[in-house]
Amino acid sequence: MSAVLLDIANLNKSFESSSGTVHALHNVRLQVKEGEFVTVIGPSGCGKSTLLRIIAGLDVGHDGQVELSGRPITGPGIDKGVIFQEPRLFPWLTVEKNIAADLSLNKPEVRREVDELIELVRLQGFEKAYPRELSGGMAQRVAIARALLRNPRILLLDEPFGALDAFTRAHMQDVLLDIWQQNKTTMIFVTHDIDEAVFLANRIVILKPRPGEIRNIVTVDLPFPRKKASTSFQQFRVKVLSQFEKIEELELIDSSGI
Repeated sequence: MSAVLLDIANLNKSFESSSGTVHALHNVRLQVKEGEFVTVIGPSGCGKSTLLRIIAGLDVGHDGQVELSGRPITGPGIDKGVIFQEPRLFPWLTVEKNIAADLSLNKPEVRREVDELIELVRLQGFEKAYPRELSGGMAQRVAIARALLRNPRILLLDEPFGALDAFTRAHMQDVLLDIWQQNKTTMIFVTHDIDEAVFLANRIVILKPRPGEIRNIVTVDLPFPRKKASTSFQQFRVKVLSQFEKIEELELIDSSGI
């Protein structure tokens, strides 16, 4: 059995707004094991991105325990890779130099690892291309490769495919699963899309809003590769949908239109 990598207990997060105190997260308890793929889903305002920022060490103003490999998370670091909705590439650097970033491609070990990652994210032939020459999906693959080069213990993805068209999004889901299955990097993936959550995850963490709390955690024991049109997939989809009691929550989270 895999060891626990991320341990969250009694996590509470509040902040002040013009209308008073906002309780973003309340008594969140979650453990994530080495090599696990966890998706986090819930309506807007339930604290999904806040939770990810806390795990990333980008927000340390909270109460409770958040530990990675048994150590409190006190700030960002190379042990935590973060992928945002926008790729955030350096426009003046080529694909291979964006992946290397502050590391020198003149070092044989860096050159080798960058080449391996370019193959892993399916960008062979685009090594010398600039961000303006890439599609949105390709740019996100560069961002993912850049994060993986640092060999993070955990990769945190905040709706990374939210701005992509449906076809590209489906392709990127396949790419990400390939990366996860080959690298076994622990991943936490925030999404609004139920189909995406079921397609990718070992477990789905379902948050409810006001305050942000874990409503349920659903284990997805479907074998890979998964077919979204299959009966078993649709059964899991309905299982997740059933966790949302209010019609406005369904409207906010069910993006498939089914």
